[in-house]
Order: sequence, then C-alpha cells, then structure tokens
Amino acid sequence: MAVLTWLRRRGWTTSAYMLPLSAVMALPFYYVLVNTLKTQEQTAASPLGLPTSPDFSSYRRVLDQVPVAAAFANTAYVTVVSVALMVLIGAMAAYALMMRPTRFNKRFGKLLLIAFVIPTQSTLIPVYQLFVHLGLVDSLNGLVLVYSAGSIFCWFIIQGYMATLPFEIIEAARIDGCGPWKIFWRIVLPLIRPILVTVAVFQTMWIWNDFFTPNVYLSDPAKSTIVLEVYTSVGQFQVDWPAFLTLSVMALVPMVVFFLAVQRHIMSGLLSGAVKG
Repeated sequence: MAVLTWLRRRGWTTSAYMLPLSAVMALPFYYVLVNTLKTQEQTAASPLGLPTSPDFSSYRRVLDQVPVAAAFANTAYVTVVSVALMVLIGAMAAYALMMRPTRFNKRFGKLLLIAFVIPTQSTLIPVYQLFVHLGLVDSLNGLVLVYSAGSIFCWFIIQGYMATLPFEIIEAARIDGCGPWKIFWRIVLPLIRPILVTVAVFQTMWIWNDFFTPNVYLSDPAKSTIVLEVYTSVGQFQVDWPAFLTLSVMALVPMVVFFLAVQRHIMSGLLSGAVKG
C-alpha cells in the first residue's frame, strides 16, 4: 500500500510540473495557428485571443500568391531522395566496416568520426566552390548531393545497432553459400529495419525543416523549398502576419502529421537496440 501511495503521489507531482510545461511549449503553436484565422487588425489588437469569427482569407491569399504546390513538390523530392541515399549509404558503410574489420577499415572509421564532428559551416565555402565548378549550384540534384553527406550520421547510428546482431546467422548464411551482397540485402537489412526507420525519420525531419542549406545553394524561385517560401514571404507580405503564419502552418502540418504517424517506430527502434545491447 505504501508503494502504491508513493506512486500516486509521484504521478501527481509529475503532472503538477509537466502540465504547465506542456502549456508553455504549446503556446507558440497556439499563437501561430490562431492568428491564421484572424484579420490583420484582429492580430494586432489581440495576438493571443481567439478570433471573433474564423477568417480563412489568408489561406486563399497564400494559395493564390505563393507557388505552394511547387514548393511542396521540390521539398518532397529533395527529402525522399536524400533520405533514401543517406540511409542506404550509411547502412552499406556500416556493413562493410563491420564485416571486414581490417586495420584500414578501422582507421577509415576513425576518419569518418572526425568528419562527423566537423561543423558544416567550416566547409561551406570550399564545398560551394566545388559545386560551382561541377555545375550543381541552384539544382535540386545538387542539393540532394549536399544532403548525402548526412550519410555519416546514418553510419554512426546504424553501426552501433548492427554490432548487436547475432553473427551466428551471418556465419550460417556464409556456410550455405550466400555472398556478401545477398547477406546484406536478405539478412542484415531486415534485421536492422527498426534502426533504419528511426534514422530515416530523424533525417526526414531535418531536411524538410532545413533553411540554411537551400538558402545557400538555391536561388531560382521555381526551385524553392517550402521553408524558403516561408522566409521569402516576410518580404512578399510585408506586415501581413496572418498570411505569413498561414504559410508557416502549411509548412509545419506535414511534419507534425508525419511525426505523429511514425513516433512509435522511433521508440521501437531505439528500445530494441537498447534491449539487444
């Protein structure tokens, strides 16, 4: 009984500080969403108040003035292709370095760790100059190539999970005559699927919400991502905050829905790796 009483008290104590904290964290989302349903005058008069009557004119105005569909298509293309490349390259690198732990591979792994901790900003100018010479600036494919450097992060996460695999299965496949590629595609990939999903989710959210990289490498408005459209809308709409916040909501909603849909996969991937370790 004493334990149950302590747990109940603990639950009330947790709720006592978690609920106000959650309210504080939710306040910016409330502010953004509620002001998309107001006129400019209502937003200026009462930024946190509820609208007297919902006004959807800002949504119509944004859809008429901003190429939202094209921006979403550009963002989706860059995100899907980049994440697929990063996860595939990261998984293949982790598999190769794990299966052949030679001295060279160990040193190469240390080199990847060094590259992992180098800030992106410190290599921005030489990488940009290289892309200029290759004709990949202001190109969605060039942007995908820039993001593919995130394969190092994927490798770093995947190789830790891959080290927990039962190598008896791999050895048995070798005895049965399976080659390295067949083992990778038919045995290793299915076994590491939880961590692949987890890494893909993290990278998807990063690329979709990234502003820095597209702002540096893209200049053609027809190739803008949705986050760049949000940025340029500040000048486009000037002080039209309902329109600006409406475009922000349009950019946020897909990632919120995506995260809610896959959050259980994130937890399962992390927990399964912890249990196996």
